[in-house]
Amino acid sequence: QVQLVESGGGLVQAGGSLRLSCVASGRTFSAYAMAWFRQAPGKEREVVAAVSWSGGTTYYADSVKGRFTISRDNAKNTLYLQMNSLKPEDTAVYYCASARVAVVLTPKLNEYDVWGQGTQVTVSS
Repeated sequence: QVQLVESGGGLVQAGGSLRLSCVASGRTFSAYAMAWFRQAPGKEREVVAAVSWSGGTTYYADSVKGRFTISRDNAKNTLYLQMNSLKPEDTAVYYCASARVAVVLTPKLNEYDVWGQGTQVTVSS
């Protein structure tokens, strides 16, 4: 059974930082592209950042470029999202996701077939 478990969310003031982690099990983690998505109340789920299986190629949404960094440690089956200079508009539930087999890198939500349960990030002004 494939499972993704996120952690690291919380409440932080604007300008602060958080680091999210996502531990994978039940699948050869290093063989799949991974991504972070987020969903704010009343809004659609949107991609935040994605990374190729090797970690060598990344994608960022324009809204987080220069502030967030996605990375992975394949030896630890773990995906990370370092979030700096947080803004109130970053408030959302953050989800990690594993892409379908053979997907190299994509920001498209429907290309991801395994999802974590989500972790809440709240940024106060």
